[in-house]
Amino acid sequence: MNGAAPAHRPAAAGILHFPRAVMTPRREATMLAFDFGTRRIGVAVGNTIVRVAHPLATIDDAGNAGRFAAIAALIDEWQPDELVVGVPVHADGAAHAMTLRARRFARQLAGRFGLTVVEVDERHTTVIADSQLAQAGQGGRSGREQRDEVAAQLILQAYFDERCGD
Repeated sequence: MNGAAPAHRPAAAGILHFPRAVMTPRREATMLAFDFGTRRIGVAVGNTIVRVAHPLATIDDAGNAGRFAAIAALIDEWQPDELVVGVPVHADGAAHAMTLRARRFARQLAGRFGLTVVEVDERHTTVIADSQLAQAGQGGRSGREQRDEVAAQLILQAYFDERCGD
């Protein structure tokens, strides 16, 4: 390889898939990340200069209208430059039903808010989030309430680590 970062490949309008390579951001950007679920959506925030993700909120609403209203409020408050959506796949990388739903959610975000949406592999983030919460003494019911936003934090941190590198 000649040292240049490979170009991203567009999948659909507004959706970017980055190869597993280190890329350097051109400017400071605020990012919101989402751990999509059919019941809850975890949200995390961070920026490309500090490159540290923080859990932000859990949207606990099964209806699309309530979900997108909550997301609109977060976008209005944080003014992100880009959005990141975790896309679950099987351990071998194969897609499954939730893969398709998360990708649809990513397309909806891009269409509704006019922001670039980056998809990130989110394999095992919920399991890791559960483990981290249990180690912090916040397992059980209280941990479940925070699990999705911690999973979103892990998704965004993986994006920073992979895209921004050291």
